[in-house]
Amino acid sequence: MAIKVFVSHKKEDAEQAAAVAAHLSARGLGVYLDVIDAQLRKSGPDLADYIRAQLDQCTQLLAVISAQTQASWWVPWEIGVATEKERFLASFVSGTATVPEFLLKWPYLRTSADLDKYAAESKRAELLVEDRVQKGYRTTARASGFRAFHTSLKASLGQP
Repeated sequence: MAIKVFVSHKKEDAEQAAAVAAHLSARGLGVYLDVIDAQLRKSGPDLADYIRAQLDQCTQLLAVISAQTQASWWVPWEIGVATEKERFLASFVSGTATVPEFLLKWPYLRTSADLDKYAAESKRAELLVEDRVQKGYRTTARASGFRAFHTSLKASLGQP
């Protein structure tokens, strides 16, 4: 599966999310960003089903975290769905926001240089997944890539 990043964010952070998406796209990663998606006029269960379907098409989720995010119901829900689906996870922390404790398990980014590391590690992990699939380890390939991505990206960012 080609790399495609679901950029999760609160509506008030749409400008920051668009900048993150553009940066990743310029590095050769596919991106899903809901600000350009007319289907999001749905509500309730229909919207939840639609978002789950979009996450099915993505290999990872990058959550934009800001001071406004703590008032969001959708960002934590999307993170939960992505975790369930073993998508590669990371956060982009905007401004002076702090990383919520439950997200410290995964890598967090703050700068354009961090986004570059994220793109490089994403490509490396996806190659690992493809290699494992070709060697006949289809059922464990995604989980192996998931662990390798998080471990390697956290190390490159100097995070424990």
